[in-house]
Amino acid sequence: LQKMAELLGLGDECGEGAPGAPVLAGSCLAGNRLNLDVYPDGCRRLLRLAEGLLRGQGLQVEFLRLSTNDHLLGDTLGILPQLEHLRSLVLKGGHARDEFGSCQHGSLTSLPPDVGNLRCLTHLDLSFNSLSTLPSCILHLPSLRVLLVSHNSLVTLPEDFGSLSKLTFFSAMKNQLKDLPQSIGELAELQDLDLSENALEFLPEEIGNLHNCTQLDLSGNCLLSVPDSLANLKSVRRLHLHSNLLVTVPAALASLPNLSRLDLQNNCLRVVPPEIQTSPFVRLRGNPLGEAEPSPQADESSTRGLQRLFLASGEDSFTVTSEGCKVVLACGIRFYFPPGAAPDPLRIWFRTLAPDPQWVKLRHHDVLLSTVLELRPHGVRFQQEVQIWMPCASPQTLPQREVVVRTFSGQSWSDLRTRVEHKRKSKKHVAHCSVLHFSWFLVVSRLVQNECKVPTEGTLLFSSVDPNIKVTFPPGATEEPRSVKLQVLPVSAEELEEITADVGCRASPLLCLSQDSLVDFLRPVRIQLPLPPGVTGLNLDRSRLHLLHGDLEGQAWDDITNQVVLEFTHLYAVFEVTHFSWYWLWYTTKAYIGGIAKKVYERLRMYQVNFIALQRKKDPEQVLLQCVPKHKVEPVLKKLQDRYRGPEPSDLVEMFEGEQFFAAFERGISIDTDRPDCVDGRLSFIFYSHLKNMKEIYVTSPVDRKGQAVKGQVSFYRGALPESIPEDANRRRKGADSLWLATLPIKLPQLKPRWAENPGPLNGCFFPPLNLGNAETGYLTQANLLSIARRVGPDWQSIGLHLGLTYQQIQRIGYNHREDLDKQILDMLFSWAQQNSEDPDCVSKLITAMKESGRQDIAEEVEAIIELGRQKYRESIRRVGLEQESSTEDSAIAMT
Repeated sequence: LQKMAELLGLGDECGEGAPGAPVLAGSCLAGNRLNLDVYPDGCRRLLRLAEGLLRGQGLQVEFLRLSTNDHLLGDTLGILPQLEHLRSLVLKGGHARDEFGSCQHGSLTSLPPDVGNLRCLTHLDLSFNSLSTLPSCILHLPSLRVLLVSHNSLVTLPEDFGSLSKLTFFSAMKNQLKDLPQSIGELAELQDLDLSENALEFLPEEIGNLHNCTQLDLSGNCLLSVPDSLANLKSVRRLHLHSNLLVTVPAALASLPNLSRLDLQNNCLRVVPPEIQTSPFVRLRGNPLGEAEPSPQADESSTRGLQRLFLASGEDSFTVTSEGCKVVLACGIRFYFPPGAAPDPLRIWFRTLAPDPQWVKLRHHDVLLSTVLELRPHGVRFQQEVQIWMPCASPQTLPQREVVVRTFSGQSWSDLRTRVEHKRKSKKHVAHCSVLHFSWFLVVSRLVQNECKVPTEGTLLFSSVDPNIKVTFPPGATEEPRSVKLQVLPVSAEELEEITADVGCRASPLLCLSQDSLVDFLRPVRIQLPLPPGVTGLNLDRSRLHLLHGDLEGQAWDDITNQVVLEFTHLYAVFEVTHFSWYWLWYTTKAYIGGIAKKVYERLRMYQVNFIALQRKKDPEQVLLQCVPKHKVEPVLKKLQDRYRGPEPSDLVEMFEGEQFFAAFERGISIDTDRPDCVDGRLSFIFYSHLKNMKEIYVTSPVDRKGQAVKGQVSFYRGALPESIPEDANRRRKGADSLWLATLPIKLPQLKPRWAENPGPLNGCFFPPLNLGNAETGYLTQANLLSIARRVGPDWQSIGLHLGLTYQQIQRIGYNHREDLDKQILDMLFSWAQQNSEDPDCVSKLITAMKESGRQDIAEEVEAIIELGRQKYRESIRRVGLEQESSTEDSAIAMT
């Protein structure tokens, strides 16, 4: 070693010794190994070693380790291509720590292109650095077998990543990878693949080509599903899929011959194949399997003995007398009017409405569980409380929340005291409340709300969700008693880490305080919040603690740590405020976290959804469009697969509760512009996570294609209709603010005749003018019937039987027009209409027949036509002064 030091002219740079007596310590250069990452000035030492190369003296280094936290790293990288015999290269950060004790990533962002000429390099470790892309020179290393790029900032891998044909070990854990290149399946020699703690949302099918892979770690990603091709990994022994968003997994994974561990913990698994569930090497903890249903509650037993009214789907009113009654609507809503509630006979009108965000105001983190019920006359007050039972979606999927019926008082919406009942026989949930007035009603799931009246002598309020959260009101805090409400939203460490990609980030529960007064408190109110998980008063670093105040109207989170006096105990943080809003305690190394908190808060309110476009098997021009939360996609498709077929659901998109979006058809496909929800050729939708968000429509091609199939598409987007529609719209979306949501293909195999456009004689069939129903209840014209007939399709026989036509009549109509489906439909529909034109209930019978035949889409269209006719009739009556309405009712109608 001393001889080599003399040749290189190092002096005492790498060891100790007397002046002029060069000594090279073994810890610096040991044979063909240079371990310079243990020195704070390792790069400077390598630069001195390189001076010998300038004099033509070779340096036979095969193993080199450098710290990328060294400030001379940039000057040192140019030397690497000259080390032709290099077999192992470690350029790793993490050797230095910041003032909070966290490992500092290295400054390495790229490598010199000539590094690709290192023909002998088989091991490359670039962990704990600042790489945002993989250096292209790595793909030119022909002998590379081990590659580690963990703890970087990689978003994607190169498309030709598969060119590293000799790679046997690859680790990219703790990056930001969102997808994988298809060429990853070309790594035929790969044995160990670690992609844990990334942001992967899906895997390419080609990953199943890694036939020599023995260990695959995909944990801690955002995977909703895994490809069936994973069952081709016959050599895999350990498969880690825990901490993802998986709803189900392929059953074939259980039959992998060498598998000794399959970790599926902490996913969203609800349906697990029995082969996997019974396997001894499978781990399933942390999945919502086998959730118990709540016990049924008592029904309205006190209503026995009263008159019961069962209303059909076509009825929209009933009469209540002083004797009281029980009312059951066709939609499942029930009422109980106790004796004496209405002293005089009172006519009640009702209707159910699709929720409109213009007048249904959902608060932050609210979830809508029902349609909207309107009861008129608005504002009428009863002598006794009227009880209402409204069917609603299951609240079981919304933990740490409560269900309330929300009503409009004439000026604002308020929540009623509500009890949720579970009907075991029907497996339905019903929200029960009592009211003294009629207006609009809907069922909402909200954050649990604790409230109290604050007197002048002060009081204490704590959360039932987290009793560690307390608010103390001192004496003299208010002159007049005021009502205060408290809500808490727990935030798990896993959610924070997933959204922020910061392992050390922690936060307390999110606290919301509100009051019914506009005046701030006269004395400071004392608030106690638990410290973030894993943080105690013993290990607390105050420089990492931030108290945030939320201004939701301004959509901002302000750091008020320096504006309040924070006191700490072993478990709690205590501070004082005079005004109420949202408060959040964070523990992180970040200096400015207002933007991070806003991002996290927005993500906590979002739902991941898929869009579905299905075509009816018997009539492809009937298209069903639906927006479905990700955990409901498979059950919905399974329920519809017998009647529909179509493309796979779209990629995942994030949406807010109550957000409006649109659907438009392109490339030769259009829709019926007469639909009330169609504006400028686009359909309007509103997303509610626990409602169906579904429409079934009729599409066609406006151009005569002479029997040719049409391959079009339907696009979902936010906002106004764009001028140009890109083909790859679904690939260009960029988060919640993106205009484009998804694009799905639609194929029309055959164009139907456009006979419905002509209201006169059609294909030799003549029908006299007729009107069904009457102006007061709404009626259908001949043109309405023609529009309905256009949508019936092959279901006409089932509809005819439900309308009351005999089997012989159906057979005769089919025989008379045995080669023309359009004439069969027209003959059936107009024959029934002529026979029942004098029946006042014929329209409601038509709606019922459509529903019983599975044609809810046509039933809803008829109901929309009828309702429009009723509104026009009422308006005309009011214009001529034949009907006087109260000011309360006028204001209620104006609001709608």
